[in-house]
Amino acid sequence: MDVSTTMVVTPGPVIDFLVTNQNVRDIRDIDWPRAKKMLKNLRVKAKHNNMEFKIIGLSDQPCSRQMFPMKVRNGNIEIKSVDITVQDYFKSKQVELTMPYLPCLDVGKPKRPNYLPIELCHMVSLQRYTKALSSQQRAMLVEKSRQKPQERMRVVTDAVKSNMYDDDPILSSCGIEIEKQLTRVDARVLSAPALVVGNSEDCIPNRGRWNYNNKRLFDPVKIERWAIVNFSARCDMSRISRELINCGRSKGIFIECPHSLVDEDSQSRRCSPVERVEKMFEKVKASLPGPPEFLLCLLPERKNCDIYGPWKKKNLHEMGIVTQCIAPSNKMNDQYFTNVLLKINAKLGGMNSKLALEHRQMIPVVTQIPTLILGMDVSHGSPGRADIPSIAAVVGSRCWPLISRYRASVRTQSPKVEMIDSLFKPLDDGKDDGIMRELLLDFYQTSQQRKPKQIIIFRCVLSYFYPVIYAYGGVILLCKRCVCFRC
Repeated sequence: MDVSTTMVVTPGPVIDFLVTNQNVRDIRDIDWPRAKKMLKNLRVKAKHNNMEFKIIGLSDQPCSRQMFPMKVRNGNIEIKSVDITVQDYFKSKQVELTMPYLPCLDVGKPKRPNYLPIELCHMVSLQRYTKALSSQQRAMLVEKSRQKPQERMRVVTDAVKSNMYDDDPILSSCGIEIEKQLTRVDARVLSAPALVVGNSEDCIPNRGRWNYNNKRLFDPVKIERWAIVNFSARCDMSRISRELINCGRSKGIFIECPHSLVDEDSQSRRCSPVERVEKMFEKVKASLPGPPEFLLCLLPERKNCDIYGPWKKKNLHEMGIVTQCIAPSNKMNDQYFTNVLLKINAKLGGMNSKLALEHRQMIPVVTQIPTLILGMDVSHGSPGRADIPSIAAVVGSRCWPLISRYRASVRTQSPKVEMIDSLFKPLDDGKDDGIMRELLLDFYQTSQQRKPKQIIIFRCVLSYFYPVIYAYGGVILLCKRCVCFRC
């Protein structure tokens, strides 16, 4: 029996909520752009009037400087508007603010703000929290919601016994009997494949894990023009650089010393994530003689950092610069740097390993006939976020008879749509701009100008209503692409 788990907001002062969720010690260390995202659409209760409000944002200025127009009566007839600060307004109502340096909560409307001091607001209980979770919160959620197989089995069998299906007259009249014990099914465990790494050395898995210690990579790259940028301010960049270079040397990756170690200015940390990225990128450009081939980015936290998205967009999408983001921690040992280098080597065009069967060209069917292997998936926004576009991704093998090199194609599409609608995209001039043509053409160009004679598709698990529809529609669309494909 499946159990759904969700996060709810802890009731209490808004300030305590922000300090706990951002894992800071002092109120002055709160990241307010991030706090704005966390608080949006949550409900609070004002302590001074016991009324509930919905948060739409934060004020631009602290309570002591945030002005708003207040209508006052001049005599008995005339009403005029006077600008007053939030702090002075509450002072006139005999409410003395102890933290006027904090911004206000905006609980009004987009064109008609209504400001409340944060210190006077409490989070309303039993609110679902649908925003992105920190790595610590994710771990806690997994731990609380995890159910061991034996426990799940006990819950299912107990439910069958407690429902007493044998005594149900309707089931009995239909000749239906419910077995009280789970059915045993014979199964087998697939053995993990062996890999080939540098110097044609076999890498044999142990308990499903491949250990790269004391092993060189199959096709390591050379990194010459690179730099380290630091958004974290809590790490030793020189040590990280030194450890990365030493670990890379043991894996066969030649890494020059970084051209620059670029720290973020302390003043920039109060800006929005996009502004922080722009300022950092300008600083990187000024410190380098030319465009780098690689940037190592140090982030303050491992998951859900606000810098991550804008930084990736700026470098990969706009400038075509490969980046690797890490969040320095106390566990930065040789294994940690090995895992980082595996990602860097693959991103820069190297190859970490091959399947042993692939290396010896012994894969049944695939090795003998030009075969394109596709992997498809669609990821959606978190529950409650129906406004976020879904992301469709397709990867296709290249350089046949290899199957360890892939080209990826990513497109956005309508929210919560499981079908990939950009596989086939005819243009007005009769050409096609779809994903399949892109991957077919890449396969042809990297496989000695051979067209695939067979295509194997791996599709991520679909929801209950989609498999038949997707299978039928997907085959029809795929046939169209292959028939229309012209080199």
